[in-house]
Amino acid sequence: MHSKQEHKLKVFWLQGLTCNGNAHSFLNLDYLGELLEKTEFLQHPLLPSKYALSEMAECKTGCDVLIFEGAYDPSLKRAGVFVDKILRHYAKNAKYIIAVGTCASFGGIFKATSPQTNSGILFNEADKNGPLQEYNAKIINLSGCPVHPEWLGFTLNMIIDRRKIVLDEEHRPQELYSSLVHHGCTRNEYFEWKVDANHFGEKEGCLFYKQGCRAPMTHGSCNTILWNGVNSKTRSGTPCFGCTESDFPRTNLFETKTNMSIPADAPVGVPKRAYLTVTGIAKTFHIKRLEEPLIDYKNNT
Repeated sequence: MHSKQEHKLKVFWLQGLTCNGNAHSFLNLDYLGELLEKTEFLQHPLLPSKYALSEMAECKTGCDVLIFEGAYDPSLKRAGVFVDKILRHYAKNAKYIIAVGTCASFGGIFKATSPQTNSGILFNEADKNGPLQEYNAKIINLSGCPVHPEWLGFTLNMIIDRRKIVLDEEHRPQELYSSLVHHGCTRNEYFEWKVDANHFGEKEGCLFYKQGCRAPMTHGSCNTILWNGVNSKTRSGTPCFGCTESDFPRTNLFETKTNMSIPADAPVGVPKRAYLTVTGIAKTFHIKRLEEPLIDYKNNT
């Protein structure tokens, strides 16, 4: 008879070039304790683990799930061993490979700093020419800077329950990335009537036109699966940076490029000409209710 321990999902969390943001984000998962009862972390940079990193770097064992955090750099070493060697050994034997975060998925910020050498493990920005091409069918990209802990928890539970994870063209779970960050945004009516937020942190107004918000062009469930169950960037009055996309980070994050006051980029799936027409018409209207503060603090102090 097999013990309960032997049936746990064996996970190895390996880091490339990283800020540790995804490892820290994972610790905020509401049901982390329950998930840890169903998994065995052979090695994790922050959680109690069965093996030391130096032992895993000997490449004498295997895992069910390989989680890779950070950008891939062929010259980087962990525990005195090239990350490339460790990555390829465990990738060969793993049933699933999860690129956690935008750096592991597409290269992200570290790709921007060293474009000639750094990349994601499957994608190099939008190009599918990362180092683990031969393991294409195993790879799941969970982009985000950092990834939402619920997204990783969802993916691991799907694997534990042996349920099929349907992926998009960039290997992201459709369940999590099929919608736009714009969906669920509490500022959508302001977006429709082109009422702008003039400053960060304001409760009123759309952040797209003047603050550089990328929510209409960014795939992710940030406004439907809230951070800590209560908040998101746009709800707090901060523009979406588009951190789940392959072109992150862009320059001028707080600026929306415009042509004659019309945004240069149209929302995903909307024909440019139709968007320009609708935008032009909407700007001619003035909706008094939307142009007033939601809370009149001056007259209530």
